[in-house]
Amino acid sequence: MIKNIFSSNSKYALNPLQEDDALVEELIKKNKSLKITKLNIGDPTVYFPTPKNIINAYISALKNNKTAYSRPQGTKELINAVINRYKRLYNIKLQDPDIITTAGVSEALLFLNNALIDKNDSAILFKPYYSQFVPNLKIHGGIPIFGNYDEQNNWNIDIENLKKILKYQKHNGNLKRIKYMLIANPNNPTGTVLDKSILKQIVDIANEYNILLISDEIYDEIVYNNASFTSISQLAKGMPHIILNGMSKNFTETGFRIGFIIIPENDKLSNQLKKKFLDYALLRLSLNTPAQYAAVEALNNQKEHKKNINLMVKKIEQRSNFAYDLLSQNKYLEVIKPKGAFYIFPKFNHKKLRFRNDKDFTTLLLQEQGIQLTRGSGFGKEYHFRIVCLANEHVLGYAINKINILLDKYKNKF
Repeated sequence: MIKNIFSSNSKYALNPLQEDDALVEELIKKNKSLKITKLNIGDPTVYFPTPKNIINAYISALKNNKTAYSRPQGTKELINAVINRYKRLYNIKLQDPDIITTAGVSEALLFLNNALIDKNDSAILFKPYYSQFVPNLKIHGGIPIFGNYDEQNNWNIDIENLKKILKYQKHNGNLKRIKYMLIANPNNPTGTVLDKSILKQIVDIANEYNILLISDEIYDEIVYNNASFTSISQLAKGMPHIILNGMSKNFTETGFRIGFIIIPENDKLSNQLKKKFLDYALLRLSLNTPAQYAAVEALNNQKEHKKNINLMVKKIEQRSNFAYDLLSQNKYLEVIKPKGAFYIFPKFNHKKLRFRNDKDFTTLLLQEQGIQLTRGSGFGKEYHFRIVCLANEHVLGYAINKINILLDKYKNKF
């Protein structure tokens, strides 16, 4: 029998959207006039269409017959554009072999776990985590070791807890089985941008325990509310580390599926990984070639990108703050103001409400109010829910009003 770790019965189901989408289909079959307000999918392209200059570059690639297989690791033009971006934004010097393009961060995770994880190896992840981190590790036989983002400290990583975990693993002789530590900054689902001081401590800890540090930085330009983003590459110079990034979020190219793995260092482990990732890229032959040329235009046309990203971030900031202000007025909710990406991750007071768990809450919200959110347990954090703050204020206000109605209906009467 093939074990399906992605089933709804699995503790580490691939995506909490699966069950909710199935429920939506059932509800619409019963009532075809039913309208569902979806605030559950983090796809900026739905609300901020891919810029015309990028679309035109894709069309131009097609017209000029740039449709053959490209280099497995990515076209030279795309690799050079990524090199220039990191030099421009972070003053990081990269070379062609340091970058492997992937079909988004999702394929990058597959490459990483294929290369690093054998059965019963482990990786340090932090709750709440992006929903693909755990199943991608598990499907390769890996075991997650969970640290925490501290809700009481604006969702920054709990450093003392991390130190205790590593001391425990060292005491039990398990350090060699920890193959990497993975952070997401800015964070999905919390909207956190990690403090530079916290990042520095994480780098120091990874260096002390000789653990490969990986940072998912796919939202690195979507930062607001006076926050400041620091790439791990600016702090981890001289030690092995990996950056995951791509074109989906900052450039609203989610369907183009262009991502990249960056390995800036030249130590033994880094060089072994570069070779292994290239091997995997050779196996899948090539990424979408026209999409790569569109990505080159997106990266190189700084004037257009600055205009588009500034407008998008301004609107995301307004919408996130609007949602935060409304949610923070509800006495049954605790909510941290986001500083990056486009998510809010409230916690409901389960002691004062008649919900068994967060799945119960999101299911009832969908069934009774027609609002689709994502439950917090899908990200490893019970009694929470994630709202995607990409829709305009009218839609967000409507949805949050429905949330308030449901919370009031199910409050404890004792």
